[in-house]
Formats: sequence, C-alpha cells, structure tokens
Amino acid sequence: MFTGIIYNTGLVKTIKRSKKSYLISIYSNIKFSRKDIGSSVCCNGVCLTLTKIRNKVSFYYLSKETLNKSNFKNIKINSIINMEKSLVYGQQISGHYVQGHVDTVGKIKSVVKIEKTSIIKILISNKYKKFLVNKASISINGVSLTIAEIKDNYLHLWIIPHTLKLTNLYKVKINDIVNLEFDIFSKYISKLKN
Repeated sequence: MFTGIIYNTGLVKTIKRSKKSYLISIYSNIKFSRKDIGSSVCCNGVCLTLTKIRNKVSFYYLSKETLNKSNFKNIKINSIINMEKSLVYGQQISGHYVQGHVDTVGKIKSVVKIEKTSIIKILISNKYKKFLVNKASISINGVSLTIAEIKDNYLHLWIIPHTLKLTNLYKVKINDIVNLEFDIFSKYISKLKN
C-alpha cells in the first residue's frame, strides 16, 4: 500500500527484454537496505518487488501482466520513474490509498500551462468512466491527484508546481501514455452495485 505522495524519482539504467517479461534496473537516491529485498516499491504507479540492490541501483522483474496493463511496455533507458516505498504502520497519509495495481493507461491529449500550473487532459476508455468522480482521487504514474473535471471520455487534472517539481509529470506531452489507478473505494462500490 502507498500514498501517492512522491518525493523521489529514479532513472532507468538497464532493460533486459524477453518475450513475456522485462528485468529493469533503476538508479535513485532512495535508501534501500538488504532487508528491503522482497518488499514492494511503487514505480510509476506499479507495485513492483525489489529483487536486488547494488549501491544506488535497484532491480525489478516485470511480468507479462504488468507490461500489458502499464506504460512499462514502452520504457526506455533514462526514462524518469516516480518511486515510493510502501507505507509503514503509523505513517502519515496525505495522499490517498494507492495499491500499485494499475487498472489501465490513458493518453495525454493536451497540456496547458497557466502560470506555473499544468492542466492535463487525459483520454480514457469508456468502460472506466464509472470509476471517475469529480473531485475524487486518482493515481497518475503513481502520483495522488484530484480529478478537476470529467467530460465525455476525458478527465482533467490541475497539477501544482510543487507536484511537478517532485515527479515526472513535468515532462508529459501530447500522446504520452500514463498509468492510471482508480480510487479503490469507487471500484468496490461499483462492484457492489452490479
């Protein structure tokens, strides 16, 4: 479990591709110790298992399911990755509950700057609209954000300068693919209604 409050990003250093999986390494300033091996790390919103550490480089295995559901299938060397270690009992939660179970991806359709704020418009598949609520939480590349507006198959986000500074969202541009995780409560409520 994570909060979606990002203080660290990492840089993809290596990618080993096979037909159905990837092995990647990420350089970051997050302090991992040997006891962290086997723990969950949220990487661009995807809950990955830390398999190895070497100095400031951490290693992860990406399964076929992860590649199918996320933007990791398009990952490149030197891609910037939002990173968050899992919650510790008693830790402050100032974002929202993020599982790291990415539901789908969305496509950036526009990025508009108003002073230092970015207004981002994201296209989503029609079947996921039922999980969207105005002013509710959503995770975009692992970042906890508030939905500003829902219109047709688009959601709009206003991203403040502080969030842009700490995450990879300052780099998004038209046609980029981002990972989406809808609020867990909206998914459970939707399931109960069916």
